[in-house]
Amino acid sequence: MKRKNIKSRQYGFGNAFVVVYITVYTCILLTAGGAHAQIPGVEPERKYSISGYVKYLSQAVIPQSGSTVWDHLIHQRFNFEYRWTDAFSFNAGMRNRILWGDSLDFPFFEELVSADPGYFDLSWNWLSEDNVLGNTTFDRLYMDWQAYDWRVRAGRQRINWGMATLWNPNDLFNVYSIFDFDYEERSGTDAVLVSRSLGFASRAEAIWGLGEDWDETSLAGLYRFNMTGYDLQILGGKKWVDLVIGTGFAGSLWGAGLNGEVSYFQPYRDAWKGETQEQTTVATLETDYSVTGRRNLVWKASVLYISNPQDPGNTLIYLNQPLTAKTISFTRWTGYGDVAFDITSLSRQTVGSAIYDDSSWFLTATNAYSLADNWQLMLVWQHFDGPGNSLFGENPADMLYGRIRWSF
Repeated sequence: MKRKNIKSRQYGFGNAFVVVYITVYTCILLTAGGAHAQIPGVEPERKYSISGYVKYLSQAVIPQSGSTVWDHLIHQRFNFEYRWTDAFSFNAGMRNRILWGDSLDFPFFEELVSADPGYFDLSWNWLSEDNVLGNTTFDRLYMDWQAYDWRVRAGRQRINWGMATLWNPNDLFNVYSIFDFDYEERSGTDAVLVSRSLGFASRAEAIWGLGEDWDETSLAGLYRFNMTGYDLQILGGKKWVDLVIGTGFAGSLWGAGLNGEVSYFQPYRDAWKGETQEQTTVATLETDYSVTGRRNLVWKASVLYISNPQDPGNTLIYLNQPLTAKTISFTRWTGYGDVAFDITSLSRQTVGSAIYDDSSWFLTATNAYSLADNWQLMLVWQHFDGPGNSLFGENPADMLYGRIRWSF
């Protein structure tokens, strides 16, 4: 992955206020206009659609030794689609963020926020002063054509090949962290996708992931089909300097959901970007079970195996580094379990835990509460701990989050 010269564009705080004001005012106009125009059965079909949200997130990092770190985030998003014809459309997803708090005092924090891992640099800081940082990022920006069972999509898009819901060894392009609850859309990748539907629950896909040279270019293909009630897939190709083959499945057994994935990575270089490359097998098995009733109880359990896990260095690096299918955990074996249930019809609670091979452990509790139509309050607690010689035990900490979200 190429490294770019990241530039912070600095404007005054007054200009930042104008940007936020225009954004919020536009949201109000869009939703208000939609409310007056929506007459069932009468409104003509529009060629475009706009949706999104505005969120405020407050975060406290409380280490067992050291000072508490307080941070705040205002996050506004636009999802835009324009349809020239039934077959041809354009899509864009834009994130606008304003951050302030103690983390801005950390070295390289601004570079971390503005860093864009894609082939094109579509992220920039437009405000950096008075302990306030403003950033805009396009994580979706693509043209899409589909007709006659074919689809061609070019640009920044999300390519999700995972069949499990927690860890995804088959997801070669857009792996995400289980700790990041606030970025529901997940990141995109700069690529060209060609897909063809082959019948019921069956399709083939080919991906060309853009790169500056051959080592940074990715080429992969997938075939997905259904057999005896199970969705199955096989995939193969080249992801950076690794040759990859993999398979996955999703179905049910004795009333419980059952998903699994495995991928094998064989590097054709001994070292790349200063890191030793080794052949690696990554596999996961996951099950979940739902209990119908007043509480809508759902439990989930998952196990992850990595034959050659990479040393992340420390907790801070691991929690902030871009992940790949080979680095979704830092130990050979990782286990996870959670349970989710409704407290009331408006409030849902999830409690989960993960344990790692080095005896690190992670606890989390999340409550999502519906305040009103399109309004949600979320409270999250995360705890990282373990023995002194474990990764999380080196710097045990609690993280507390409060988030309010308005969707339009």
